[in-house]
Amino acid sequence: MKLYMHTAACSLSPHIVCRELGLDVDLVAVDRATHRTADGGDYLAINGNGYVPLLELDDGTRLMEGPAIVQYLADLKPEAGLVPPAGTLERVRLQSWLNFISTELHKPLAMQFHFVAAREQLAALVTRRLTWLSEQLTGPYLMGADFTVADAYLFVCLNWTQFLKFDLSPWPKLTDLMRRVAARPAVQQALAAEGLIPRDQGGAYYTMAQAAE
Repeated sequence: MKLYMHTAACSLSPHIVCRELGLDVDLVAVDRATHRTADGGDYLAINGNGYVPLLELDDGTRLMEGPAIVQYLADLKPEAGLVPPAGTLERVRLQSWLNFISTELHKPLAMQFHFVAAREQLAALVTRRLTWLSEQLTGPYLMGADFTVADAYLFVCLNWTQFLKFDLSPWPKLTDLMRRVAARPAVQQALAAEGLIPRDQGGAYYTMAQAAE
C-alpha cells in the first residue's frame, strides 16, 4: 500500500493507524506547492482534489478521505480493536466522532491557515466546540477506555493548534488526551518518521525545520 501524505497534515492520522496495526505501507510525500510527489509524479493526476491523504492499495484501488481510510485500515485487523464491529451502535458512535472531528474541528482549524482575516471568528467556533468536546470526555479516550482511530484523528487536528498559536490549556482533559496518545509507541514511530519532535507541553509536536527557526 501507498499513503500519500504531507508532514503533520491530516494524513498523519492514517499513518498512525498503519503503525498501530503493523501494516506495511509506503509513505509518498506530496509537495504542497507543486503537487509533485517525492518520486516525481503529478499528484493531481492521482487525486484531482490535490489534498491528502490518499491510500493506494496493492491492486491500484485508491481511497480518499481520512475518516473513511482509517476505518478501512482498522477493519483489516479487527482484532486490534481500533474500531468497533460494523453494524453495531458503537461503530455508529465512532463514526459520529469522526464526523464531528472532520467538520467541527478539522475544517475550521485548517481554514485558519488560509483565511487569516477570518481567524478570529474561526477560533471562536473552535473554542465552543472544544468546550463541548471536553465536557463529553468521561474516560481516557473518546470512546472510553480504549484507543480508537478517532483518537488518532483528534490528536492530529489538535496538534495544529500550536502552529496557529491557539492555547489548549483551558481544556486539561484534551491536553491529557494529547499526551496519552503521543506516548503510544506506534504514534512515536509515526511522528519520528515524519520528522516531528516534541514540544514541552500538551503532547504537541512540531517540525525539525521549526526547531531551527
